[in-house]
Amino acid sequence: MNSNNDKKTERITVLAKDFTPAAMEFHRKNMSARGYRMEGTIVPRKFQMIEGVEEAKDLFDGKEYYAVTFVREE
Repeated sequence: MNSNNDKKTERITVLAKDFTPAAMEFHRKNMSARGYRMEGTIVPRKFQMIEGVEEAKDLFDGKEYYAVTFVREE
């Protein structure tokens, strides 16, 4: 993805069954030293996939997972 300033933006999203592992991932992988910041909040989410014009289908049997996204701009 490129923004209007031609910066390359990289996002990594991590899913976890519980809040604490999701929150600790930033520190465990030393994301700050690698130039990443956390984007948004860590909240449980339900995930779905859309293929073509079909209706969205639940992923992970409809179970909610905590999602945290790390972003780095170059």
